[in-house]
Amino acid sequence: MKNLKFKVGLIFSLLAIFLLGSLMVVSAHFGMVIPSDDMVTKDDNKSIGLTVQFIHPMEGDYMDIVKPAQFGVLVQSEKIDLLSTLQEKKINDCTTWKTNYQIKRPGDYIFYVEPQPYWEPAEDCFIIHYTKVIVNALGMEVGWDEELGLRTEIIPLTRPYGLWTGNVFQGIVKVKGEAVPYAEIEVEYYNQDGQVKWPADPMITQVIKADQNGVFTYAMPRAGWWGFAALNEDEEKIKHNGEEKSVEIGAVLWVKTYDME
Repeated sequence: MKNLKFKVGLIFSLLAIFLLGSLMVVSAHFGMVIPSDDMVTKDDNKSIGLTVQFIHPMEGDYMDIVKPAQFGVLVQSEKIDLLSTLQEKKINDCTTWKTNYQIKRPGDYIFYVEPQPYWEPAEDCFIIHYTKVIVNALGMEVGWDEELGLRTEIIPLTRPYGLWTGNVFQGIVKVKGEAVPYAEIEVEYYNQDGQVKWPADPMITQVIKADQNGVFTYAMPRAGWWGFAALNEDEEKIKHNGEEKSVEIGAVLWVKTYDME
């Protein structure tokens, strides 16, 4: 009888450990700003579409995103507010946003979004992902490394367009304009067509760390959009149901790679 009780107890203990482990697997959230074209040539359509969404990129799970706090573009050191141009679009019953932008002059266009704080009960915190993407227009490669002055951002050290599959990408993580030594960066592929399968959960989100100067390096193994999210905890708190909660601020940057043909 004692043997039986021991075995039953052991089974329940193992089951509890398994369930706890399953609950602790939290998918990575990524803010996204994805353009219809990241390199606009003289022969291309000068009107590009932009989609703003909040998603688990590899798994394709969407979350609602309310209208952002700010959305705009920086071109030739001039900031242009585009918030009023956003139109709501439902994808998988979740709220996303879209707009069109007319390219009018050569240069690098840094599109950026600051979302409203997102409450994540599974992590017991708020999430704010300051997200950027850079579009090059008409061959003038000027401005891709400009800083926007966001609360946190990734400044590319590698030109963030015109990248072949397998190219190494480098960036520096900053919070309030200062580099973050040994910052942790989550890297994820936008598995838009669902073709990429993973043998185990750690393959969904790659995790790397910056060096002592806040610089990280990653080689992208597949053509498509890659997201880099540097996550830090903000000094300020936000109240939820009367209780102060921590805020995860993410500096997110999206870059695209192409296969050689």
